[in-house]
Amino acid sequence: MSHNSRNDAGSEHVHEPAFLVLGRLRRAHGIAGEIALEVHTRMPELLDEQKVVYIGDSHLPYTIQATRWKGNLLLLKFDEFNDRTQVSQLTNALVYTRADELPLLPEDDYYLHELIGLHVYEANGQYLGELSEILETGANDVYLIRDDDGTEVLIPAIEERILEINLDEGKMVVTPTQWYGEGD
Repeated sequence: MSHNSRNDAGSEHVHEPAFLVLGRLRRAHGIAGEIALEVHTRMPELLDEQKVVYIGDSHLPYTIQATRWKGNLLLLKFDEFNDRTQVSQLTNALVYTRADELPLLPEDDYYLHELIGLHVYEANGQYLGELSEILETGANDVYLIRDDDGTEVLIPAIEERILEINLDEGKMVVTPTQWYGEGD
C-alpha cells in the first residue's frame, strides 16, 4: 500500500496519531539508572534493546540499552542515563513509539489506531457513521460506530461482518446491521 501524502502530524492517515503510547514510567530502580515501566502495549518487542523510544509530552528520543522484567514491570536502562538521580526526572512520563516506525503487518491486518476515524458504510451504501472507539471484549473486538446525530451502533469485529477496509479512502464496509428486537 503506498501513501503519497502525509498530514502535519507526521502520520500517513488523517486520523492516525504520530505517536502511540507504549507505557508509563514509574520509579527509578537501583542506583545504576534503571527505571520501571508499566507496559501498555501488546507488542513488547517495541521495547527491545537498541530501540529508540520517545518520552514525555516533548517526545524526546532515548535509546534503550537494556531491559529485564521485574514482576509485571519492565525495567529499562537508557544509554542517556547512568544514575538514579538522572533517570528519576522521567518518573510518571509516558513512553511512545512513532506510528511510522511500527513493523509492517501482513496484508489485510491493521493496527487498531489505523481504524479509528474510518467512515463506515453498509454493503448497500448506507452511511452508518464514523468508527469512534474499539472495545476490547476478550472474545472479539467490537467497533463503536457513531453517526452525526450521536447515535451509536456496535458491530462485532469478525470476518463475517467486515467486508472491506480501505485505509486510503478512509472507509470500512460492513454487512447490513441487524436490529434485534424489531418485529420479533
